[in-house]
Amino acid sequence: MSHITIQGGRRLEGALTVQGAKNSVLPILAATILHPGRTVLRGCPRLSDVEASIRILRHLGCLAGWEGEELVVDTGPMSRGDIPDHLMREMRSSVIFLGAILARLGWAEMSYPGGCELGPRPIDLHLAALRQLGAELKEEGGRLLCGARRMTGREIALSLPSVGATENAILAACGAEGETILFNAAREPEIADLQDFLCAMGCKVRGAGSSTVCVMGRQSTHDAVHTVMPDRIAAATYLSAVAAAGGQVELLGIDYRHLSTVTAALHAAGCQVTGGEGRISLRSDGALRSAGTVRTAPYPGFPTDAQAVVMAALLRSQGATVFVENIFENRYRHVDELRRMGADISVADRVAVVTGVPRLFGADVRATDLRGGAALLVAGLAARGTTRIGDIYHIQRGYADPVGDLRALGAEISLEED
Repeated sequence: MSHITIQGGRRLEGALTVQGAKNSVLPILAATILHPGRTVLRGCPRLSDVEASIRILRHLGCLAGWEGEELVVDTGPMSRGDIPDHLMREMRSSVIFLGAILARLGWAEMSYPGGCELGPRPIDLHLAALRQLGAELKEEGGRLLCGARRMTGREIALSLPSVGATENAILAACGAEGETILFNAAREPEIADLQDFLCAMGCKVRGAGSSTVCVMGRQSTHDAVHTVMPDRIAAATYLSAVAAAGGQVELLGIDYRHLSTVTAALHAAGCQVTGGEGRISLRSDGALRSAGTVRTAPYPGFPTDAQAVVMAALLRSQGATVFVENIFENRYRHVDELRRMGADISVADRVAVVTGVPRLFGADVRATDLRGGAALLVAGLAARGTTRIGDIYHIQRGYADPVGDLRALGAEISLEED
């Protein structure tokens, strides 16, 4: 086992190129199944969740692996449509393979997915969309048995703009006869990136990024090369780190419009933030103030995945900031660990109130989930003394090299073996 050690109190300065987006590459890896041929992905982050997806693809009979900095997938040899329990448990987003396997083979079998424990994240919306396309689904012994001898496009209205359900419906619709029109679709930029990839290999999808997505199924596909979009949540993490520790950073390769609500909160807290073509710059003196009320919401609202890191940035601010978590239950599991560092946070149901304290102190803490672990990185950089973060496998699910990135900005941080 490994842990991350941080000597806090150093200002951060420099420029970083943002890694490829975890929440984009995972559905894209599932989408490679739709074409029985070769896909080359560039800018793909080396994450444990990506490696889990590679293991799923290989189990299905596909060829998948790294060739230098490119991830190359060949789904031509795909020979099975079942995903065993131990692979499904590795990550929540493994359910995204369901729609793609159904579209390719007409059947699929899998257990319920794993991943971070963020409270109920039911896949009912996914299953309802697939049923409307003509799939037959039943549960037997804790496993989903899915059959779809023929799926037919139709109009589907999601009851909630779920990202995963939107992606699964799009992938399944690529294998359905005729046109599918998806209403109340999630609008996240990662869905637009999925659309770009699908179109690059010959599928016909339009409207992603809006609430209405149209898919014309059963198109002829071909080999494709695609560059994964930058990770806006990783960008939010590094902006929060500099906001907390003080200093200046320029993030390269990121669309500042994708982070408008995050940068608005940091600006309200006293940071100077500017955005331009493919970049965001932030300057902070480390003396922040309340950001008012931060409410998570589906895109283009404030991203739930950025809630924990922005909270960590405001632990030493003057005044109180209120966080309202509207997406997931149980997404304040990091609060107890932040309190070990001296944070003043009160939680009631979906509301957390952060009252700024004069200083934070380094402590031995553990990551409770992916974004909660990133929050500990942010807090450790702003704390006095030494912070040791355990259970960092959570962090490695979504950040390719956080230690190297933060060290490049001047942080005194290291990855150490227990």
